[in-house]
Amino acid sequence: MKRFLALLTVALLTLGAFCVFSSCGKNDEKVVTVGYTVYKPMNYPDENGKLIGFDTELAEKVFGNLGYKVVFKEINWNNRYTDLSSGNVDCLWNGFTANTSDEDGVARSEKVDFSYNYMENRQVVVIKEGTTVSSAADLSGKRGSAESGSAGETYGKGFEGATIKGVGKQTDALLEVNTGAVDFAVVDAQLAASVCGKGDYAQLSVVETLTSQVEYYAIGFKKGSDLTAKVNEQLEKLAKDGTVMQLAEKYGVSTSVLTDFSDQKK
Repeated sequence: MKRFLALLTVALLTLGAFCVFSSCGKNDEKVVTVGYTVYKPMNYPDENGKLIGFDTELAEKVFGNLGYKVVFKEINWNNRYTDLSSGNVDCLWNGFTANTSDEDGVARSEKVDFSYNYMENRQVVVIKEGTTVSSAADLSGKRGSAESGSAGETYGKGFEGATIKGVGKQTDALLEVNTGAVDFAVVDAQLAASVCGKGDYAQLSVVETLTSQVEYYAIGFKKGSDLTAKVNEQLEKLAKDGTVMQLAEKYGVSTSVLTDFSDQKK
């Protein structure tokens, strides 16, 4: 009996050692969860349902270089801070406007740690064919829609006399205009440029005379996260070797992408 127990102990110790240096170690794989909403050309499914987009591919390259497996999790953008603080996601990488405040008046930079700004953007007003709008005054008495908690919602609520309805996603806001549920939508310029006047959105157009001040996209991390500096380092490397611009050209955002971060270093 003692001999049997001794042999069993040796076998268990051997198995344990094997697990440490073999496939049992797969549980130690580093995983990072990226929170996003469907937003072309940043994060959206292709015809086969595979998630693609400028932000999607850049996140994969950045975290791949850092040794992480990337998991993308679609979230309700209005709950982004809760998702981040609770650990439901590790970062918010989805055309996240950094240089603004939320409706509570608190700067977003006070709520999260932001990476370098990597793209310029503006908020634009989208209308359907047959609607006449050329100035903010023309929106008085009209109904609009924007993604809840977004910079677009904040901008839209600045139009005196207009009513803004919060919706789940920017694409939902465009759908509301398309169906006639509202008179206009406020969305990111990047999204509007990608879809307006094309396919299902052929009757939609941007009011060129109504745009917000310039905004900047950055990646949001939990306060104190050690990922922020690591991601910034990778952004610099991928900008220097041309990867960032290659992706920008692929997704039609080459005129707004930023590849020089020298003035953002602290």
